[in-house]
Amino acid sequence: MSIWSYANPRKFLDTTEPWVPWLMWLSAAVLAVGLVWGFFFTPEAERFGSSVKIIYLHVPSALMAINAWLMMLVASLIWLIRRHHVSALAARAAAPVGLVMTLIALVTGAIWGQPMWGTWWAWDPRLTSFLILFLFYLGYIALWAAIPDPDSAADLTSVLCLVGSVFAVLSRYAVNFWNQGLHQGASLSLDKQENVADVFWVPLLVCMAGFVLLFLALVLLRTGTEIRARRIGALRARARRSEPVRA
Repeated sequence: MSIWSYANPRKFLDTTEPWVPWLMWLSAAVLAVGLVWGFFFTPEAERFGSSVKIIYLHVPSALMAINAWLMMLVASLIWLIRRHHVSALAARAAAPVGLVMTLIALVTGAIWGQPMWGTWWAWDPRLTSFLILFLFYLGYIALWAAIPDPDSAADLTSVLCLVGSVFAVLSRYAVNFWNQGLHQGASLSLDKQENVADVFWVPLLVCMAGFVLLFLALVLLRTGTEIRARRIGALRARARRSEPVRA
């Protein structure tokens, strides 16, 4: 069975809908374990004190903010190349989720930065690229809402997604591209000298898994909603065309 068969909206809904409640409950359980473990059962860090525990929200949300845009990029490319409506609607469905994840990352980063750096905000390469990514999310959502024709909206937002992908990559690798700024390197790394201690690392992985499951559940749920909304819109347009013209 080809993966492209799921471009059929009915097949997509029949396959994904039973999974959404399970993903919701599983993400809630995993997040509860990870956050309780991280906030209440890990020690304070030597240099950062209890403020280090913000990583259990900041790192997973930042990870999903970037990967949500990359998922939108893949879906947009599928739309541009193969013209599958489900892929365009999945990209649209992921945008508000990615926007919220980006906002959480920016807010928790500011909460972390104030006691650590003495400021809520700095024009650091990673912070700035993340702010631009947030604005791209807003622009993407606004562009979908501003264009009445769904296919034209999908075309233009797909192009916008291609451009915004540059900043999604910069948000992840800005510290590597520019060896300056306040933001530290990656919290998770193959380099043991850069990686966080195991006592923080394991609950952080659990939180990251919870955010991934939550993202999947929300995107599948919202994609189903977008498919139904598109179908309702098509039926209403057909009904308007079939109405008799009054003299």
